[in-house]
Amino acid sequence: MKQNQHEHNLAQVRKEIFLTAYSCGTAHLASAYSLVEILYALYEEGVLRINAQEPEWKERDRLILSKGHGSLALYVMLQRKGFFSKEVLREFSKPGSILGGEPKFGDIPGVEATTGSLGHGLSLGVGMAMALKMDRSTAGTYVIVGDGECEEGTIWEAVMSAARYHLNRLTVILDCNGLQKMGPVEHTMEIKEWRSRFEAFGWLVEEIFDGHDVEEILACLKKENHTDRPRMIIAHTVKGKGVSLMEHNHNWHFKMPNKRELKAFMEELKITQEELDECRKHI
Repeated sequence: MKQNQHEHNLAQVRKEIFLTAYSCGTAHLASAYSLVEILYALYEEGVLRINAQEPEWKERDRLILSKGHGSLALYVMLQRKGFFSKEVLREFSKPGSILGGEPKFGDIPGVEATTGSLGHGLSLGVGMAMALKMDRSTAGTYVIVGDGECEEGTIWEAVMSAARYHLNRLTVILDCNGLQKMGPVEHTMEIKEWRSRFEAFGWLVEEIFDGHDVEEILACLKKENHTDRPRMIIAHTVKGKGVSLMEHNHNWHFKMPNKRELKAFMEELKITQEELDECRKHI
């Protein structure tokens, strides 16, 4: 029964991501779709301590989406949790909207950091985790990074600092989908696996072998960290998960479907013509 509910909710999230993108004509769809189950587990299954009615609650957990181009998955989840309305969501990337292509701190309720310039979100997360530790807070800090992003040098400065200062309330989730804008991550810097690298820097490392299995994600996220080390969770995902045209295809890094491709999206996401027509009112 629980699995059926997960599947229904996840399908709704993927549909909403596409309809929001369609209403403005642009988005990093594939990057958002690889994140859906991870964000769903964090926001809708009780992992994050947050309060939509009090977004700046002092003891809230902080989440930073360092791979900011996956923002639509985050925005849809924040809307579902009540941080803003669906009308605000439908104004995504339009003039005057608070919702840009990447998250912006200060404008969007529930967004903890401005991201999109890849490689910097983890440094922000380390700073937040250090400040919370100094305040003796029980709040956790979560950062979601991409595997292509991990080729950035600032990532590794943050990795060293987190281990040095024993930030055991810092959890980093690596969206390991194997692809970046120009092709496979492995072909860029020839990195075939990440676990040994983070372990070498002193991190506690765990792996989620199916990053689209909500129960596997939850089992990992809900484990307590009894060490004095920061935690890295490597989640093996599929870029574009949920739409066959996009899955494992780097050409969909930043692309919207043409008329022929749109039919496949509608069929697989169970989108009706009426729903598309409703979105056109926002174009």
